[in-house]
Amino acid sequence: MSNPTYPLLDRIDSPADLRAMPESELPLLADELRSYLIETIGRVGGHFAGNLGTIELTLALHYVYDTPDDRLVWDVGHQTYPHKILTGRRQQIHTIRQHGGLAPFPKRAESPYDTFGVGHSSTSVSAALGMALAARNQGQSRRVAAIIGDGAMTAGMAYEALNHAGHLRADMLVILNDNEMSISPNVGGLNNYLTRLLSSQSFTSAREGSKRVLDHLPPVREFARRAEEHIKGMVTPGTLFEEMGFHYFGPVDGHDLPTLVQTLRNLRQRSGPTFLHIVTRKGKGYSWAEEDPVKYHGVSAFDPHTGKMTPKSGGVSYTRVFSDWICDMAARDERLVGITPAMREGSGLVEFEQRFPERYHDTSIAEQHAVTLAAGMACDGVKPVVAIYSTFLQRAYDQVVHDVAVQNLPVLFAIDRAGLVGADGPTHAGSFDVAMLRCLPNFTVMAPADENECRLMLSTGFEIDGPAAVRYPRGGGPGIEVASGLQTLPVGKAEVRRHGHNLAILAFGTMVTPATEIAESLNATLVNMRFIKPLDEACVLEIARSHGAILTVEESAIAGGAGEAVSECLAAHGLTCPLAHVGLPDRFIEHGSREDQLEDAGLTAADILAAANRLLAQCPENHGKRAETPAWRG
Repeated sequence: MSNPTYPLLDRIDSPADLRAMPESELPLLADELRSYLIETIGRVGGHFAGNLGTIELTLALHYVYDTPDDRLVWDVGHQTYPHKILTGRRQQIHTIRQHGGLAPFPKRAESPYDTFGVGHSSTSVSAALGMALAARNQGQSRRVAAIIGDGAMTAGMAYEALNHAGHLRADMLVILNDNEMSISPNVGGLNNYLTRLLSSQSFTSAREGSKRVLDHLPPVREFARRAEEHIKGMVTPGTLFEEMGFHYFGPVDGHDLPTLVQTLRNLRQRSGPTFLHIVTRKGKGYSWAEEDPVKYHGVSAFDPHTGKMTPKSGGVSYTRVFSDWICDMAARDERLVGITPAMREGSGLVEFEQRFPERYHDTSIAEQHAVTLAAGMACDGVKPVVAIYSTFLQRAYDQVVHDVAVQNLPVLFAIDRAGLVGADGPTHAGSFDVAMLRCLPNFTVMAPADENECRLMLSTGFEIDGPAAVRYPRGGGPGIEVASGLQTLPVGKAEVRRHGHNLAILAFGTMVTPATEIAESLNATLVNMRFIKPLDEACVLEIARSHGAILTVEESAIAGGAGEAVSECLAAHGLTCPLAHVGLPDRFIEHGSREDQLEDAGLTAADILAAANRLLAQCPENHGKRAETPAWRG
């Protein structure tokens, strides 16, 4: 049933419906869409402030461009809820980020209007250029526009794509959504007027006609070109983009719908690479989000009337453990520096920046630079700690190999969000860091079973004279009290938590907790492996000799994972026994709650128990003697 409070929005089932509306109704539709988002996300949570800031832009784009034939390529995608609502998914928007519901970011399999799947930043210009070149090769006249934020413009990949697009003279539009007001203090009526004028067909025709006349007078044309460049440089910040081969327009008010629509109409007719700079405000139209866009970037359910969010349950998070540890270690060792690629809040470095501002470095969205920066510091006696999400570490893998591992430099990687991450889905799941790092010579890789062990491992990794990584999950652990000291663990030593019969469960990191109950129920041996690399081979070999079967359990990809390290160890020593691995399967796990994802991946306690019982059925008869406490016990 239609909601009577949204009379215009109720009429929109597709962008074709939007384009059938008179332009005069667009501002009222923007108001309705903004109210609908506040109400809906207030109930279910999700990305919020960025979406409020792109409402007018989204309306203008779908109003002017012939989507989905024309291609709109969004960067990151956490600002695309208005896009999803206008492209036939309004009735499902309350399911966003939930198991079986709408994806949190654009996803090609979800809608033909989602032209490119995203989640990470700074990919839009490259993807849009690829689509523009495909249209050129196929003789198609469709238009392509990339929408990229000022944060995403801090990554080198965006400039690589801009440089290439300018060189190829590709027919595409890049829209810079500047929502920090950092390079655009001069937005206002004059700039809006200038942009409408400069982007108009009449001005473009006059400009190109003048060029043809001046072609016969080379010195005069060069003088005119320089004059145009310097005059535009005085009133706009677009000189950089002009030098890269783009025709720059802006900045303009990104909430002024008439200006946006007219400007986009003008620019859609242009050929060649074109750059439009708009300025928006995160959280536009919702005072609490405008005042604190970081807090309201991604929200849990909240009261739309008060802005008060539903408090999150749980104890001390692993991120908090890291935050406390790095401050304590920095106070003890002045060589420590903290580095993050634009994840100060998410990685737990807010307090560190406040207490040690000279030793804190935010590289912006530049993971490759962050890693090589750390390597350079490590060359000259500094002890860098790189705080980074597992999924973002993927973007700097070459630097991890070439600049850190090859040179055996003492860089500690504090890898947050390792394993499944819930609602953000496969683009943000830390599934592959174990496989990436385990194969690298010189690396030490650790996975804590609880909060206190995480602190111990961070201290251990910091003291190692070589590259080290501690991978820990999003959220909290089993609730173990964290000691205040800076003690370390013996490198490469596992911890036997329970001695039992026949079956041995070798658990890594987060899987120690669910494996504990299973080991009790089956009277199995349980080993908290702690170190993925170097593996405690003495422990593994003794377990293989004294038990009928081995089950490895990890919250990372089975392919190349910790379990395979156990298999390799046994094979290298000529030992065989029934052996099985439980971990993330060879597919991407879709978004949902963490519990939904564990079930999807086959990593619940019931799944681990079933795998253990299958192994027990394969055990040789009479091989159930209780293992004695061996010398290798950690």
